[in-house]
Amino acid sequence: MQKTNFTTNGKIWLEVNNVKVLGPGRVELLERINASGSIRQAAFQMEMSYRQAWDLIKQINSHFTIPVVMSHRGGKGGGNAIVSQGGLELIKQFHALQKKFELFLKQNIANSEHLIP
Repeated sequence: MQKTNFTTNGKIWLEVNNVKVLGPGRVELLERINASGSIRQAAFQMEMSYRQAWDLIKQINSHFTIPVVMSHRGGKGGGNAIVSQGGLELIKQFHALQKKFELFLKQNIANSEHLIP
């Protein structure tokens, strides 16, 4: 009988009262806003509508005590958006948590291989 190679997979989501607030896609959105300085550009890069990106940003901002993204309306020079220092820390913490989670998954599948026939 051939040995089966199992893998594990999972995603981290931060929730508040059963409402998803932050996960891999939203972190990517924040990173793209940080890199481009634009919600519109970040939405375009992720192939989502500007409205959907804005709705996600509003939801994220509403669940933290500090603003994660701050935007300034357009005008002659155009608008811009920045990820706050707290938002940058949130991204960093999320990635650290994701790495710990991936390590946990790897360690636990390795430890349970003896259970698999």
